Amino acid sequence: MEPCVDRFCPVLPSVLSSALLFACVSPALAQEDGFTLSGNVRIRYEALDGQARAGLDDRIDLTSLRTILAADYRAGPIHLGAELWDSRAWGGHPGEGIGTGEVNTLEPVQAYVAADLGPLLGRGSKTSVQIGRFLLNLGSRRLVAADDYRNTTNGYSGARIDIATARGGSASLIYVLPQMRRPDDEVSVLDNDGGFDRESFDLRLWGGYAAQKLSRRTMIELGYFGLAERDAPGRPTRNRHLHSMSLRLIRDPAPARLDYEVEGIWQMGRVRTDTAPAAASLDVAAWFFHADAGYSFPGAWKVRLSAEVDYASGDRRGGSYGRFDTLFGMRRADFVPAGIFAQTGRANILTPGLRIEMAPGKRIDLFANWHSMWLASRTDAFSTTGVRDPSGRSGRFAGHMVDSRLRWWAVPKKLRAELNASWLGKGRFLHYAPNAPRSGDARYISLALTASF
Repeated sequence: MEPCVDRFCPVLPSVLSSALLFACVSPALAQEDGFTLSGNVRIRYEALDGQARAGLDDRIDLTSLRTILAADYRAGPIHLGAELWDSRAWGGHPGEGIGTGEVNTLEPVQAYVAADLGPLLGRGSKTSVQIGRFLLNLGSRRLVAADDYRNTTNGYSGARIDIATARGGSASLIYVLPQMRRPDDEVSVLDNDGGFDRESFDLRLWGGYAAQKLSRRTMIELGYFGLAERDAPGRPTRNRHLHSMSLRLIRDPAPARLDYEVEGIWQMGRVRTDTAPAAASLDVAAWFFHADAGYSFPGAWKVRLSAEVDYASGDRRGGSYGRFDTLFGMRRADFVPAGIFAQTGRANILTPGLRIEMAPGKRIDLFANWHSMWLASRTDAFSTTGVRDPSGRSGRFAGHMVDSRLRWWAVPKKLRAELNASWLGKGRFLHYAPNAPRSGDARYISLALTASF
């Protein structure tokens, strides 16, 4: 990979100086009236060599800066919250796929009022309601999440209700309008131009999860989400009308104990074949499955080994539309980093793998995993690469993925460094599919420094 180039290196010294300054101040500014001000600044350099996504440049390097300022006020059962995000990037060029996942300047992502309604469902129960703009991380986060690795996040405007019972039951229900990040044209994004995000009834999301504890470490969870999308002026869509139903069983890790997680999601509804208004509308029949089983070894290093498998359906010829849609789900926890490396995601993929995680001390944690990858459908585009062979002659094997992360608190709770490194050894499909990039294996690295105050 080529080293950092002159077009954005001058940014680094000033940003790093600011990060060190934030690390030296107190973790939060608190007052007796319940007001809290906090935030963080993250500077990251990432580089990719050997692109696997179709139609994008082979080599990309990018410097990004994310600044978050949060204000919080609590008075009895009332809670007011606001959060301003400023996400910028330098070093991007046309044709590299840089978009609103990297840039969203001066955006009030959160601005809400919440209230604790007390034990409405009986003694020991809790109920709360939240209205306004807010972030969401629900259930396994595979359908609705605020991705923290990505330089920008997913925001939502609407209402949320949370319920907890005295016997270990819980539920979260939402009706929201997902925020559409603006501006979204390539020229504006590369110039770090500003513009307030929009929400409208042209894109709606509703549903939630209900969970019940079966034991101290085991929980079962049912979920449903509906998504309704329609065209708006200047914004053609695939007119998605989707219903996603899920069932998850999870047993939390514990020293010297086995743990597991199993989740299945069935998706149905209707979707257009493309964004043209006259495009055909098809019935949807898609599904996703995840399973992992692990063991946590006793000892100071807190080592956990696990085996896992993910399957997300792809589209096939004729009949209904079969490509699974992950909606607003996260990527990093199951697959690889988002951002410029977003090679794999929850669509048209079968990928078994092995994972090791450890935390040798309070200031350091790391993981590494290996996955082999196949296409669920040989005639659909592989995962999120856009690489496709409609004839199916390029086979199903996409390659091997090795992914790792190391995090270290240089100053506990104030300054943390993070290193991510990934390698994609391309298989037959990513070499021979008609629109596969003619490059070698994909190599990705990112270095980040986050200061919190």
